[in-house]
Amino acid sequence: METLFALNPVLLGAIPVIVGLVGVVKSWGFPSQYSVLAAMVFGVAASWLIGTPMPAFITQGIILGLSASGLYSGGKKLAGIS
Repeated sequence: METLFALNPVLLGAIPVIVGLVGVVKSWGFPSQYSVLAAMVFGVAASWLIGTPMPAFITQGIILGLSASGLYSGGKKLAGIS
């Protein structure tokens, strides 16, 4: 049985995909201040689509979305983009 914090390697591979999806949604005019919320929604959707059991998919999806947001903001700081 899967626990809340045992992330599937396929889900971890979804983090860069979530970053890309949020970028696409923002290019369509989605407000930037809600990009973290969009990342969490995409994370929950990815966790659900992979087939994570019910009690865990929301928590794992939120973790994925926040990880994707951190990856994006960390990459911007490394690249010197404010």
